Amino acid sequence: MAEEPVVFVVDDDEDIRAAMRSLLASVGLRVETFPTAQDFLGSRRPDAPACLVLDVQLPGLSGLDLQYELIQKGISIPIVFLSGHGDIPTSVQAIKAGAVEFLTKPVQDHQLLDAIRRAIVVDQLERPRRAELADLRRRYGSLTPREREVMTMVVAGLLNKQAAARIGTSEVTVKVHRAHIMRKMRADSVADLVRMAERLAGSYPAPTPVR
Repeated sequence: MAEEPVVFVVDDDEDIRAAMRSLLASVGLRVETFPTAQDFLGSRRPDAPACLVLDVQLPGLSGLDLQYELIQKGISIPIVFLSGHGDIPTSVQAIKAGAVEFLTKPVQDHQLLDAIRRAIVVDQLERPRRAELADLRRRYGSLTPREREVMTMVVAGLLNKQAAARIGTSEVTVKVHRAHIMRKMRADSVADLVRMAERLAGSYPAPTPVR
């Protein structure tokens, strides 16, 4: 059973962290605070619906840097950005990279709480999909390098004899690889395997953003 939702707050201002703890506790939300992005990255996070309230300007890694690091590590946490400046290019970049909201300090309590609740709902809805994708990646990871090569050819529509000619082996060997692939991936048909391949292809991190 999943734990209760948690709000992570990353802000280098101790007074803001204390105010956040007080505000979130007053509405029954669990909160964990961190002064730097590095502290957050090094923490052990509970397996629970979550939201990250993130300051843009931080010592060391900035808020945008942390957002990018999370994307690269495959860590999906909805982010509510807080900024001391109304920087439109920064806000656009943050939202394009998937942030739920970009708010300017000082922020009204109701605005912040609304954004946090929205972010937690997003995470609650996305968690089952992420769990399915993680399981799909584990299945794909169980394939041997040759099985992955054959899978690429199968989903591209190649016949067994065509795949055999490409990799320099027999048609019977390709059939054996196909059988192993279907079993390991738990695919009921080639169409099912194609859908899995498409999901896997679309699930990896985007390239480094230009700043």
